[in-house]
Amino acid sequence: MEAILVIIVLVFLAFIFFSSVKVLAEYDRLVVFRLGKYAGTRGPGLTLLVPFIESARKVDLRERFLEIPRQTAISKDNTAIDVDFLVYYRLVNPKLAVLEVENVVQASLNIAATTLRAVIGDIELDDVLAKREQINDVLRVKLDEVTERWGMKITRVEIREVEPPPSVKEAMNRQMSAERERRAMVTRAEGERASAIMVAEGEKQSSILRAEGEKQSAILRAEGDRESQLLLQQGRAAGLEALTAQARLLDEKTLMLQYFDMLRGLGDSPATKLVVPMELTSIASQFMTAMQAAGQGLPPAPAAKKPASPAPKSAPTPSSPAPKSAPDSFDFDLPSGG
Repeated sequence: MEAILVIIVLVFLAFIFFSSVKVLAEYDRLVVFRLGKYAGTRGPGLTLLVPFIESARKVDLRERFLEIPRQTAISKDNTAIDVDFLVYYRLVNPKLAVLEVENVVQASLNIAATTLRAVIGDIELDDVLAKREQINDVLRVKLDEVTERWGMKITRVEIREVEPPPSVKEAMNRQMSAERERRAMVTRAEGERASAIMVAEGEKQSSILRAEGEKQSAILRAEGDRESQLLLQQGRAAGLEALTAQARLLDEKTLMLQYFDMLRGLGDSPATKLVVPMELTSIASQFMTAMQAAGQGLPPAPAAKKPASPAPKSAPTPSSPAPKSAPDSFDFDLPSGG
C-alpha cells in the first residue's frame, strides 16, 4: 500500500514538473496567464510556470502562408472571375495574436477572401489579367491594415491563378489571334519598306558609280582621241618634212618627167572629157629648150618667168634649188564617166 502511494506521489510530481518547466525554441513564445490574467510573454529558452496558477499558450513567430481557396469575384465591367492566391504572414506580437482574436489564422483567411472581392470589383478584366503585381500590392496593404491589430504582419500576397469565363476566354483567343496577325502584317510591311529603301539606295549608288564610270571613260576616251590626233598630226608633219626634203633634191628634168607621166595617165583614162593644164605651152617650151641644150652639150637655160596661175611654179636651176610642193601639182584623179 505504501509503495502504491509512493508511486502515485512520484507520478504527480513528474506531471507537475513537466507541466511547469518549458523549453522553448528561438522562434517560439509563451503567452502566460496567471489565474486567467495576462502575466507576460516568455521565451525562448527554459521557462518555469507555477503549477495550477499559471497557464500558457504557445505562439510560433516564423513566417507562414495561407492558401486562399478559389474565390469568384465580379470585376468592374461585370465579368465573373475565379481567383485563388497565397498570403504570406508572420506574427510579430504574440500578446495581440492571443488576446485580440480567437483564431488568428481563420480570421485572416476570411478577411483575405472579402478583401479580394473588394479589390477585384474596382478593376476591369483587362487590368486584372495585366496588372497582377499592382493587385498583389493593393491586397497586401489592405490586409496588413486589418490584421495589424491582431499582431500579424502580411509580408507578401501572390495571385496564383485568374480564370475568366469560357466566353471571355474564346473572345480573348480571337483578339490575340487578330493582334498577332496585325503584328505580322506590320512587321512584313516594315520589312518591305526597309527592303525598298535598301534597293533604292543600291540603285542610287549604282547610278552614281555608273555616272562616275562613264565620266572617267569619256575623259580617258577624250585623252586617247587627243593623243591620237596629236600623233596623227605629228606623223603628217613628219611626212611633209620628209617630202619637202626630197622635193629639194628634184631638178627641172624630173619635174617635166612627172608632168609627162601625168599627161600619159590622163590620156589612158576612159573619161570622155580631157583636162589640159594651162602650163602645157610653158612645159613644152622648157622641154624643147632642154632637148636642144642636151644636143649641143650645154647646160639648160633658166626658165622664163610665167604669169601667176594656179599651176605650180617652174623648177629652180641646179645652182639655187628651192622646195617644191610636188604633191599639190601631181596628186589628183579624173572621173571615170561623163
